[in-house]
Amino acid sequence: MADRAWLALDQRLPSWDQADYLNSALDHGRALGLIHPGSGGDWLALLDLSPKIPPLASLVNGTVMAIAGDSPDQASWALAVWQALLLVVVALWGRQLLGRSFGLLCATALVLVPALVHLRVDFTLDLPLAACATLALWLLGRWQAPEPAGGGWGQLLAASLAMAAALLVKQSALLLLLGPALWAAADGLRRRRRRLQVLVGGGVILALLVPWLQHNWITTLGGTNRAVLESAAAEGDPPVLSWASLTWYLRGLPVQLGPVLPLPALAYVLVRAADAWRCRGGEPRDGGSSRLAHGWAWLLGCAFSGWLLTTLSPNKDLRYFTAVLPLLVILLARAWWEIGQWIQLRWGRPWAWVLLLTGLAGAASQAVTAASALIQIKDPAPVAAVTRRLRALVGDQPTTLLVVPGHPELNEQTVTTFGRLSGGQIEGRRLGRARREHPLVLERSSWILLATGDQGTDRPFSRELSHRVRADGRFERVEDWPWSEGRRVELWKRRPSATAVPFDDDFIRLARGMERGPEGLGPVFARIGAEHQLDAHFLYQERVRARALARLRERPDDADALWSLALVATLRNRPVEAHQWYSTLQRLQPTNPWPLAYRSVVLLASWNPVGAQAALRDAPLAMRRNPVIHALTDVSDVLSGRLDRLAGLRGSLPEAIADVKRRLEGARLQTRTKPP
Repeated sequence: MADRAWLALDQRLPSWDQADYLNSALDHGRALGLIHPGSGGDWLALLDLSPKIPPLASLVNGTVMAIAGDSPDQASWALAVWQALLLVVVALWGRQLLGRSFGLLCATALVLVPALVHLRVDFTLDLPLAACATLALWLLGRWQAPEPAGGGWGQLLAASLAMAAALLVKQSALLLLLGPALWAAADGLRRRRRRLQVLVGGGVILALLVPWLQHNWITTLGGTNRAVLESAAAEGDPPVLSWASLTWYLRGLPVQLGPVLPLPALAYVLVRAADAWRCRGGEPRDGGSSRLAHGWAWLLGCAFSGWLLTTLSPNKDLRYFTAVLPLLVILLARAWWEIGQWIQLRWGRPWAWVLLLTGLAGAASQAVTAASALIQIKDPAPVAAVTRRLRALVGDQPTTLLVVPGHPELNEQTVTTFGRLSGGQIEGRRLGRARREHPLVLERSSWILLATGDQGTDRPFSRELSHRVRADGRFERVEDWPWSEGRRVELWKRRPSATAVPFDDDFIRLARGMERGPEGLGPVFARIGAEHQLDAHFLYQERVRARALARLRERPDDADALWSLALVATLRNRPVEAHQWYSTLQRLQPTNPWPLAYRSVVLLASWNPVGAQAALRDAPLAMRRNPVIHALTDVSDVLSGRLDRLAGLRGSLPEAIADVKRRLEGARLQTRTKPP
């Protein structure tokens, strides 16, 4: 209930990441048919919704949103589900170590961790990741324990499912699971009875991960590169092996854990030293900690491995350490437990309870103070008013609103979140941060959101675009709303007399240009990204596809139609369909190497190197001399198991890359010298 009260008081809007995760949850809820309007679609359409981040958290969150509602505050009930899972797992882990009372203490301490208090009302994947990763580590430790406590097939299956679930929440779960998984696997392979279990467990995890990973591996790699390497460089994070990097999360622990919870750690060290000096054989403990020494070794190993691998990740943010905090909380609870035992033995149970309750009250007070400091009372940006007004004009029609400001409260992701409430189909997108994009924005956009004053972006071209829209006679202002600091937010639309030219004809021309190879691919790459910002629903693809299929019914060999269908299928990540169209083009253009090249790339991207190998081996000898075809042949051979072709690939791949670069540069020079 405290979280509900916090959300009721706080007026802030979800920022980029939070809004993005909300939008993903809504997408998955609609795809499952749970939230109106259901998008339906097949299995591939569901996988399309998670191109960079695995889908499990969004599937769960979308299901909760179908029950609780799709507004940001209502959607936060999903976080309560993940918090409940985390509490149960930590309590069970604690009970396994020292008994029920200790499990209750662990869960209570977890509730009071400031970093986790904030994440209970912050719609990110950090809390789901922490819950699933902690569950996986606990279950894996139960299987890894010596017989007869561990080694059961049921334990193995539960641990494998939990590990797959954690990885399907977020790829960074690997930082938490990799070390313990290797530890458990190595230990299992040394035991004859567990060798088969290790193989089966790995197979279960792969079987659950492969469908999503095979469909989205290219976008996942690209997204991970941007989120880890490029973000680290852009944010100025320290070098991985520097002292500042190695101590980054250690220095952040006082902020995340608060000042009260860690205090007994030092006292615990002193108590252990006193026990070693005064007591022979040690004092008996509730639950017998010596009997469960393996459990503590596993917990310490998991915590150390999680800290080490998270520290070695180039991109630094205290949020990324969240999944390690439950493990540290259990260790800190052990310190509280030992101090309580020490006081109880010397001064009696009442004084132990006084210490415990005083400490918990202090931790609770500190957590409440930290959470209260984050509450934003002032009115937020008028995003809800903007989307309500726009929806009153467009209804439930798929609409793209181009958002020029880039403020945490006013951005394309937040606009999408509010534009899709209660069945709306308003998508926010951003374009115009480069001057070369301005003509396309002015020619093709229908709805634009501007702001006066500080727009939250340091890109001068974005501000320049705002001035150009206001001065362009093709646009008119619909309404404006007050924002903070004297700023105003303005909704602009294209005048009915200045109809935007559809992208359809240009797309067909660009698709046909692909028959020229890299020279034709360059313009496609340069244009498609911008068009997908202007048409967030990809409506042009449906129109182009319907038009091309109609042309093929009249002329089955129509090249424009075939190239258009092939490019649409490629952009939609439909490798089977794309392969079909490229194969048809290869038959119709037998001397052109590029349909075969595209067909082979599609097969390789869909993890079918044997099919690519067969297609390339059937090509005429003269075509196989093409540097790109030659390199693709070597790639398909190596991926099909012919490792003897590695030497050839080392030579053919650089040659193909150089050939593509030469062709692209030649096309650019030709474009520059072409008379207007």
